[in-house]
Amino acid sequence: MEKIFFNSKSNNLDLKIKFQKAKKDKTFCELIKKLNVDEKILCKYTSILKDSAIEINNCKNCQGISECKNNISGSFLIPSVNDNGLNFSYVNCHYKQNEKYKENISLFDMPSRLKDACISNIYTDDKSRVEIIKKMKKFSDSYLEGKKVKGIYLYGSFGVGKSYLIAALFNELAKKNIKSIILHVPELVRTIKESFEVGNYAEKFDLIKNIPLLLLDDIGAEYLTGWARDEILEPILQYRMDQGLPVFFTSNYDLLQLEKHFTLNEDKIKAKRLIERVKQVSESIELISKNMRE
Repeated sequence: MEKIFFNSKSNNLDLKIKFQKAKKDKTFCELIKKLNVDEKILCKYTSILKDSAIEINNCKNCQGISECKNNISGSFLIPSVNDNGLNFSYVNCHYKQNEKYKENISLFDMPSRLKDACISNIYTDDKSRVEIIKKMKKFSDSYLEGKKVKGIYLYGSFGVGKSYLIAALFNELAKKNIKSIILHVPELVRTIKESFEVGNYAEKFDLIKNIPLLLLDDIGAEYLTGWARDEILEPILQYRMDQGLPVFFTSNYDLLQLEKHFTLNEDKIKAKRLIERVKQVSESIELISKNMRE
């Protein structure tokens, strides 16, 4: 909590006039009434009390942090009484307090809106989506009970909401203080390669390998090289398989198509080995639905 201290000894006529004008505002009057402080003291803080009243009033009509009009987004200024007069502190609004769980979710080259994904907002017009929600619920219950459970390999056509579904699950578990990472596989390959040049490769790699929940989004869309397959994806999956850590995937490919994608120069053995690890850490489910982006 950031504190701002004021202890002015000014008691002139101008302050009294400004104070009386400020009292024409309903929120200002409600604010000073709650403080229960002598008006002579309150006059010294007229300007900052007006600022506080404005921010409190902004909060009354606010629909979310994205619409916040206050000086510090997601916070408002409130006064409190101390021995020397008043001090003012910034306090988080209920929107910001309620969204603290989002700190448990890390997005790597993914849209920030995924942190707003919510299971209750998922439409259930098709049976495929309902079945996936059931699978997600089963995963959540088992995971929270401490059981070793596989993630989900969710595949289907472009734009059907695969990433949103998994993000909604991660958001629910984030409220239980479970950390997760959602990353775009094509960008993962690029950023890991860049990390070699700046020297923080190991740090990023260890974070991805050890995070409790991991979503490898859009796997199969990356520019594939033997290095990306054998030095990035395979070690991540091998480690998480050995540690019993679940992995979630989204893809436009089913597993057979993904195996073909990973077969470079007719190297079928390495491709099969990678797919086996995908199967060890996840359960394959198809999402058949309409394109949500059209």
